[in-house]
Amino acid sequence: QVQVVESGGGLVQAGGSLRLSCTASGLTFDAYTLGWFHQAPGKEREGVSCIYWAGGITDNAASVKGRFTISRDNAKKTLLLQMNSLEPGDTAMYYCAAERTSRPCPTDAGYWGHGTQVTVSS
Repeated sequence: QVQVVESGGGLVQAGGSLRLSCTASGLTFDAYTLGWFHQAPGKEREGVSCIYWAGGITDNAASVKGRFTISRDNAKKTLLLQMNSLEPGDTAMYYCAAERTSRPCPTDAGYWGHGTQVTVSS
């Protein structure tokens, strides 16, 4: 059974940092493309950043470029998102997804976690 679990969210002041983690079990981790997505209240889910199974990175959200960094540790079956210089606009539920795909990012057909809440206060 595949399980995708996010952690690391919380409340932080603007300008602060958080590191989100995502562990995925029950799948061949290094064969999967992984991604971080976020959904703010009243808004649609948006891709933040993805990392292809072969290592290429796709940054989907222009607002996070230069501030957020995605990485993966295949040995630990862990996906990370280092978030620096956080802004109130980054407040959202953050989701991790995994899919065995040739696309640069997972789709709805992939495996998804339940999310971790990030709240940035001004």
